[in-house]
Amino acid sequence: MTTSSRNEFGDFLRSRREKLSPDAVGLNGSRRRRTPGLRREEVAERAGIGVDWYVRLEQGRTVQPSDATLDALVHALCLGEAEAAHLRALAHTGERRAFERERVPPEIERLLASIGLPAYVTGLRWDLLAWNAAAADILGFDRLAEADRNILVFMFVEPDARRLFGSTWSDEARRMIALFRATHDLHADDPAFVELVDRLRTQSPEFAKWWNAHDVRDGAAGRKVLVHPERGEQRYEYTTFQANDDSALKLAIYTPVSEPASAKPGKTS
Repeated sequence: MTTSSRNEFGDFLRSRREKLSPDAVGLNGSRRRRTPGLRREEVAERAGIGVDWYVRLEQGRTVQPSDATLDALVHALCLGEAEAAHLRALAHTGERRAFERERVPPEIERLLASIGLPAYVTGLRWDLLAWNAAAADILGFDRLAEADRNILVFMFVEPDARRLFGSTWSDEARRMIALFRATHDLHADDPAFVELVDRLRTQSPEFAKWWNAHDVRDGAAGRKVLVHPERGEQRYEYTTFQANDDSALKLAIYTPVSEPASAKPGKTS
């Protein structure tokens, strides 16, 4: 692991330990605890590893956990599939090339233009790289300044995003953070990612608060409820696709749906 990935690995372990209720793993909850969650020695015992070894992992010190140790930690912390995959990815992260903003190939730009449904392309850092007229109509991307063309900046900094998502904004925003976190932690020391997160922390109190939760999710499809300024509430199913020639490029397409008002909106990316 690199220094940054060790730090993210340790932070992630600590965040999951602090969120895990003693009652959830059959421990005596009557004992007084100064901090929430499990103690380090309790996690170590559940994982069958030494306390000192576990402490070194949480502190981001130079250690390399084996696959068996990772499996034991997944079990000890009751991690879900997305969380387990994230833990393993952090453990196996090596040196990476510096981030460079992607370019959308002409073929994909022509595909975007030919799609009648709202569609756009993002990169590894969730920068908005291209979109079609239908996406501009409902999402308002044409109004963004060059420096603000990023899905997270749009969601947390642009006032229009709160109007667009209405009552679902908070749930969607938290879900987006958890989705982005899985990518960010693999590039945490890259200046481009550092700059983005620093900006969001500074300009959005909600982002700063929810980012510290260290939640991780996966997902490539779902449903959204958007509020158009003229046409009112509209419901969409969305799905995303990766480009074969550059897996950092992701195409998102929104398909209108008609559902009862009680339908529950889904994940955002």
